[in-house]
Amino acid sequence: MSTCTTASRELDEPLAGTAATARTWLLIEQSGPWGAKALTSSHLDPEVGRALEAAADGTGVRVALVRRPGRHADRHGQPRRQVFVAHTVPGDAWLRTATVTAPEELLTLDFAALGAGVHGGFGAPHEGAPLALVCTNGKRDRCCAVLGRPLATELALCGEEGVWEVTHLGGHRFSPTLLVLPYGYAYGRATAAEVKDILEAVRAGRVITEGCRGSSAWDRPGQAAELAVRRTVHEDAADALTVVRSEAAVRNDGGPPCWEVTVAHVDGRRWQVTVAQGTSAPARPESCGAALGSPARMDVVAIRTVPARLG
Repeated sequence: MSTCTTASRELDEPLAGTAATARTWLLIEQSGPWGAKALTSSHLDPEVGRALEAAADGTGVRVALVRRPGRHADRHGQPRRQVFVAHTVPGDAWLRTATVTAPEELLTLDFAALGAGVHGGFGAPHEGAPLALVCTNGKRDRCCAVLGRPLATELALCGEEGVWEVTHLGGHRFSPTLLVLPYGYAYGRATAAEVKDILEAVRAGRVITEGCRGSSAWDRPGQAAELAVRRTVHEDAADALTVVRSEAAVRNDGGPPCWEVTVAHVDGRRWQVTVAQGTSAPARPESCGAALGSPARMDVVAIRTVPARLG
């Protein structure tokens, strides 16, 4: 039986510019089953889940549930939960962790400050391995369970300490999907061997661009532009590049949406990247069971070096 991942892979759908967007991630441990909308359809109190969603809305914070790989006990009572908060903007990326006894405690957080990169002393710096979050929520799409769960289990059995299952990273058709924190780069169609290389690079402060969907810190045109610059100038340092501007271009010819994205290097170099929104063809399902559609794609059509300013 054909799946959304099979169609996407066979049609060689590009990965760049498809990552979820979030400057900051709030991850809450929640054992047991997850529903399609996990914050309100799991064993997390749905009122708390709705309140967390409302608190995060418009702040740049994305809330998700996580659990360790393996069999998931159907427990309603979970006395202590690990919580992670990660800010992903280059040059100011951080990852902190805490343990809470009641998820409603998190409603006292300043979500606007978290989205701006101010943790306010929450928890303590995470001193362990980088986090490798694998989407395994089969209630959203069966491919996430069929492909994501074996990947998470294999990584855990191989001794990768930072592996967690996560509720949703978007892009079911790119399963198995992965988010790596603290840098916030997402990957698609990942294998265990590739994830090990990705995590080794993260530990060294580097980014692997192969199979990368983009950094969640940027909008989707910014994701595609930043990856294109990395590949063009062979830059793999995680904190080297920043998207300083992403502006929609005015089109008078009725053409597809287009953006001018400025990417800056810490050494002062800058590039102007033109990104156009294309349409994936032929039509394919964006998730299993969905009608055929034509997902938007981010096509880099030009990269220009911006001359250094004098004086």
